[in-house]
Amino acid sequence: MASKALIFLALLSFSAVSPRPAIAEINEEDKPGLVMNFYKDTCPQAEDIIKEQVKLLYKRHKNTAFSWLRNIFHDCAVQSCDASLLLDSTRRSLSEKETDRSFGLRNFRYLDTIKEAVERECPGVVSCADILVLSARDGIVALGGPHFPLKTGRRDGRKSRADVVEQYLPDHNESISVVLDRFAAMGINTPGVVALLGAHSVGRTHCVKLVHRLYPEVDPVLNPDHIEHMLHKCPDAIPDPKAVQYVRNDRGTPMVLDNNYYRNILDNKGLLIVDHQLATDKRTKPYVKKMAKSQDYFFKEFARAITILSENNPLTGDQGEIRKQCNVANKHH
Repeated sequence: MASKALIFLALLSFSAVSPRPAIAEINEEDKPGLVMNFYKDTCPQAEDIIKEQVKLLYKRHKNTAFSWLRNIFHDCAVQSCDASLLLDSTRRSLSEKETDRSFGLRNFRYLDTIKEAVERECPGVVSCADILVLSARDGIVALGGPHFPLKTGRRDGRKSRADVVEQYLPDHNESISVVLDRFAAMGINTPGVVALLGAHSVGRTHCVKLVHRLYPEVDPVLNPDHIEHMLHKCPDAIPDPKAVQYVRNDRGTPMVLDNNYYRNILDNKGLLIVDHQLATDKRTKPYVKKMAKSQDYFFKEFARAITILSENNPLTGDQGEIRKQCNVANKHH
């Protein structure tokens, strides 16, 4: 469950071989980027509308907040924070939503609801990429997490990046070294990665993702007190992916984003292999222990890491477009 990253390395190696002329560097400097209150003149109420919609939707459907939180990771970590995740499949390209890495992602219709509310007020102004990022931030607040300001001004991509998803999104079974490297390429350091994985404090994990730790033999590192519950929730060695079979990530406070996750994984109650590695690897364990003791420290690092993730290689200025509907690129005649 788990951080558009390697492109930076490719750019670095390219510039080392063939440096850009000075004029290109000036143009890069002049290129408009993300700013605070980007819509203050064109749609001043945009952020308030998004916040209000998130509150209304969360009141009706609590699990929407988990979806919004996952969206920012699955979109922004794959090359660019450009809402490519939201595009439906076409005859020519597979949607990122339908890749293996996106297993369990849902509730996209509620992003459409937010987009429609914004469009009623300011048609054709606010991007789906900004709505995705701001709804994630407001979803974090709904779950009891920190509020923090985010820049806006992203524009929407026109193509799915399904073919490269696995190069950028770390899998829950990857080594902690791979996870740290993938996020480092986006500028997120080790405490930032430890904080981001604190998102596993909320929501649930489908049995498909964890039965390898239970069958044919139980992973010996799992806390014996937790095993009975996991086996009860996941009674089949080969669960049906479409069945509602899952384990809550945090049985204590499953609907609250808090630092209980870190206490759980230090007690060997992490559901995923990456959770266990986070608590035992010498590079990450000191930060896990620090976050287990201090929720303020966890929130500070979490807000910082989400901010970096939200600013990963966005389309700005005249790049991309402002989609009319978040699930389809605009038609150009």
